[in-house]
Order: sequence, then structure tokens, then C-alpha cells
Amino acid sequence: MSTKSLAATEGSQGLGLIQGVGLTIMLALVARQLATLPILNIMGSMVLAILLGIAWRSLMAVPATAEVGINYASKKILRYGIILMGLRLDIPKIIAAGPRVIILDALAIFLAMVVITFLGQKVGLNKKLATLIAAGTGICGAAAIAAVAPVVRSRDDETAVAVAIIALLGTLFTIIYTLLYPVINLTPYQYGLFSGSSLHELAHVIAAAQAGGSASTDIAILVKLGRVALLVPVALLLGIIFAPRNKTGAGWNWRQLQVPWFIFGFLALSGLNTMAILPVSLTATLIQGGVFLLTMAMAGLGLNVSLEMIKRVGTRGLVTGLVGSVVLSLTLFLVIASLIS
Repeated sequence: MSTKSLAATEGSQGLGLIQGVGLTIMLALVARQLATLPILNIMGSMVLAILLGIAWRSLMAVPATAEVGINYASKKILRYGIILMGLRLDIPKIIAAGPRVIILDALAIFLAMVVITFLGQKVGLNKKLATLIAAGTGICGAAAIAAVAPVVRSRDDETAVAVAIIALLGTLFTIIYTLLYPVINLTPYQYGLFSGSSLHELAHVIAAAQAGGSASTDIAILVKLGRVALLVPVALLLGIIFAPRNKTGAGWNWRQLQVPWFIFGFLALSGLNTMAILPVSLTATLIQGGVFLLTMAMAGLGLNVSLEMIKRVGTRGLVTGLVGSVVLSLTLFLVIASLIS
């Protein structure tokens, strides 16, 4: 590539980054204002940002160049926001949560993997696609799909379809959870457990848990990060299951696993908060900054959901993911409502 061509490409990417991130900032600011209004304040700024993003994608033209900035907001900025949210957690509380969180996480992943792969088999869905949908539902959305894809040796189109299904269902369930929170008779702590253990993406968990306040959000993030941490053993197990059927190419190795490094930043700031090193005023400011970054990420997530996705993902995959998600949500709701106070 010539120097001029390289410069033009970099310039285009820079413009797209500004366009996409700028759009998410604008939608986040609008969402924050809308969240101050009656009724809409029940939903919160993050869910409103998702809805605004979907509406914008459906009604307005989004320049193709802006996709790089939108993806940056929905992935990178999301992680920065999550890291800052670590300042809301107290490590002794995390330790105290202990066994029940891990058990709940393991149950969620087990249910998702078994139910969705079983349903996929019944409707004639490709086994690899069903596995990807199950991993995205049970573990951590698109990140889990990307990590599991090389393990099961799925095709690029299968991976893309699975990600699209998780984006659609996760957004739908986030909105449903938020609307149902006032009537499902769960305490903020229980609702946080419920959101963190059953929703798809970490972004969806944070957006939905916001309805229950900080008590819900704190435990929801903790529970969700527990599911993320279990990605490694699940990927290894899938590697064993799929290995006998993989006859082509080199074997899978550790470098193909996407490690969620932002977890360590999240835990580091949790440690700072536990030791009370930072001034209270600075901590509050950083937390508010993290909330805004997450609202931007929600807007980016919504901008990545289009009505055309429904046509592309296909009925069988979408129905399999939907039924599996419903079973997961109902089961975990019953477990948490009846056994955890």
C-alpha cells in the first residue's frame, strides 16, 4: 500500500472514530436528560440509550465510516466504564458473597449450555451455531462467542449469526427486566443476582440492574464477572468435546482464547476503594464518569442492533436462543426468589 493510500485509510478511520464516538456521546447526553423525566426515570439512562441507539439505526442514516467509532464505544469504552465501576465495590463484600455466587454462575452456564444445545438439536440447528448461542447466553455474550468460536471451529457466518442473536435477545431481555422490576417482588440484592446470572452481555446486566439502584448493580456486576471468569474452564471443556470431530488444521491453543483483561482493572479499583485511598469526592466523580461511559456504550450497543438483523439470523436460531433465554430466566428467578434472601 502506498504512503498516500495508507494516510487516506488512517484518515478515514480517524473520521469514523470521531463520528461514531460523537454519536454515542450525543445519544448518551439525550438519554441522561430523558432519564430525569417521570416514568422514563424508571428505565434509567442506560436502557434509554439502547432504545435511542436502535431508533437512530432504524430511522436515520448511519455513515458506514462511523461503524469503527460505534464499535469502539460498545466494546472499548464499555470496558473503561466497567473498570471505573470497580470503585463501587468493597472486596470484603465480594468475599462474603462467595459460594452462592459461584454456584449461581455455574448453574446459569450449565442450564444455558444444556437447554440451548438440546433445543438446537430438536429443531435441526447446526450444532456449532447452537453451542455459540449457548455460550453467548450462559457466559458473556459476544466475548464468549468470539472465544469459543475457534474451539468449535465455527464458520465466520455462524459466529456472526450467533453474535446477532445475542445482541437482539440481550437488548430485548434488558428492557423486559427493567419494566418488570417494580412488579416481580425481588429485593434490590435479589434483582442484582437475577440480572447478573441470567442476562447475556455485561452491558445488558449493568443496564438492567440500574433499575434496582447501586445495591443491584454492585452484586449484578460481581455475579456477571463470575460467569466471565468461568469462560476459561468452559472453553477447555468444549475443546475436549469437539476435538475428536476436528479433522482439519492445527489444534486449538491458549492464544486463541480472549482473556477479559479489564476484569483485573475492575478488581484493582475495587481494592483502592476497599482501602479508602482515594478521596470520597474523587471516587464519586470517577463513578459518575464511569456511568456516563457505560451509557455511551449502551448507545453503541443499540446502534449495532438493526431490524435487518432479524432477517439475517434465521427463525430457528432466534427461537432456540429465545426459548433457552426464557428457560434460564424463569429457572434462576425461581431459585433466587425461593432460596436466596
